[in-house]
Amino acid sequence: MSGTFLGTPAFPTAARAALADTQLRRNLAHATGTIRGKRAAVVGEVGNWEELRLAGAALKDRTLRHLDTYLEQLEESLTAAGATVHWARDAAEANAIVVDIAQGHGTDEVVKVKSMATAEIGLNDVLEAAGIHAWETDLAELIVQLGDDLPSHILVPAIHRNRAEVREIFLREMGSHGRAAPADLTDSPAELAAAARAHLREKFLRARVAVSGANFAVAETGTLAVVESEGNGRMCLTLPEVLVSVVGIEKLVPTWADLDVFLQLLPRSSTGERMNPYTSMWTGVTPGDGPQEVHVVLLDNGRTNVLADEVGRQALRCIRCSACLNVCPVYERTGGHSYGSVYPGPIGAILTPMLRGVGHGGIEGEQRDSLPYASSLCGACFEACPVRIDIPEVLVHLRTQVVDAHRGTPSVTGVAMKAASWALSDARRTAAAERVSGAVGKVLARVKRRAPGGRAVLGAVPGPGAAWSDARDTPVPAAESFRAWWARTDGGTTEERR
Repeated sequence: MSGTFLGTPAFPTAARAALADTQLRRNLAHATGTIRGKRAAVVGEVGNWEELRLAGAALKDRTLRHLDTYLEQLEESLTAAGATVHWARDAAEANAIVVDIAQGHGTDEVVKVKSMATAEIGLNDVLEAAGIHAWETDLAELIVQLGDDLPSHILVPAIHRNRAEVREIFLREMGSHGRAAPADLTDSPAELAAAARAHLREKFLRARVAVSGANFAVAETGTLAVVESEGNGRMCLTLPEVLVSVVGIEKLVPTWADLDVFLQLLPRSSTGERMNPYTSMWTGVTPGDGPQEVHVVLLDNGRTNVLADEVGRQALRCIRCSACLNVCPVYERTGGHSYGSVYPGPIGAILTPMLRGVGHGGIEGEQRDSLPYASSLCGACFEACPVRIDIPEVLVHLRTQVVDAHRGTPSVTGVAMKAASWALSDARRTAAAERVSGAVGKVLARVKRRAPGGRAVLGAVPGPGAAWSDARDTPVPAAESFRAWWARTDGGTTEERR
């Protein structure tokens, strides 16, 4: 993923820090609650919503089953329409292609319409290293860029910021990156949007090269589609002389008619709108209209590995709507930065480990291995997903892979389970363990406290046991084992006589 996420700690550590940020939690609760409410209202208007979900899932699955055929068809259609097609096996190849195109036109800047694929490969960092500045033109992406921040949501990358924080960022940073914000700028959404519009206008008019992603790529016609809400995409896609689109190979749909299903599912699931304000489509080069040089970079970057996973391949259905984030109780409390990826939330918890692999060790490996556990498995994400990705099923599948990858590696849990197995597999060892436990229980009874219901429990446990006692009560071992009670009461008959 983007180099800016390198060194992110494992999810439990990052989430603990996020949970301590009360402002972040207020921002997230307000934003996700608002989006959930809007989505529920517009989805409720559609009588055949479940049929649309089934149709979307079926279309995606059919495309993935014949992906090689549709990719070749897409290349033929794009080439016939005057576009140049590039194939990129990984991030390095994709970045090199974009840098070469920009340098070939002698530009030191590009404008961008928000693209998860370019964030995934860390394109902005690579362009900057080559002396080419990438201007983000989506309002939320602009906020993140000016604030030297990281995106935390698929649809609303600056969801962790409130409007007062955005005002401070604009006042502090806009002047050093172009047109300054007005000195009397307030935190009114209309004024903030106007300041961003004025700041970006000169960049749209000056830029010779633009970079985009695509929500959909139609194999039949070679048409690419971007849906957005602000009009910045339309500016990027029509004003510059050169357009470079970085498109994940899973974004294909076979025919133009197939767009009908997804253009009903996506707006309702993402922004809670019946129809998104701007739907831009382009098919290669149109003489005298729009960019006169069009490049399409078809990006793999681990997607064929995901395709080979019979359980996990359903993640490639994802249309990046973010509905799963907005209903996830874990995301709402920890935010997107805790996931250490441009793909946060439930979909990120499965997509990132599959694209990059699990069990590789190191800080990055530990972080990826922790993501499948960043879920309560409540299933809300599956119910919200417009293409019916069974995220809980994939999470459990990935947890198995993580465990298998670390099989044989000593861990506190593994050592404890082996010790329990050894003790419980022999009656004499079990009896000895019970005697030791009883002795410990008599000692600990002096420091016990009473939990609700009268149970004797301990407070915080030191060492490896701290992770247990931080989240749950630790019972005091019984001073007398069942075996000892049975022997003392002659099988319970003594107690019965009493």
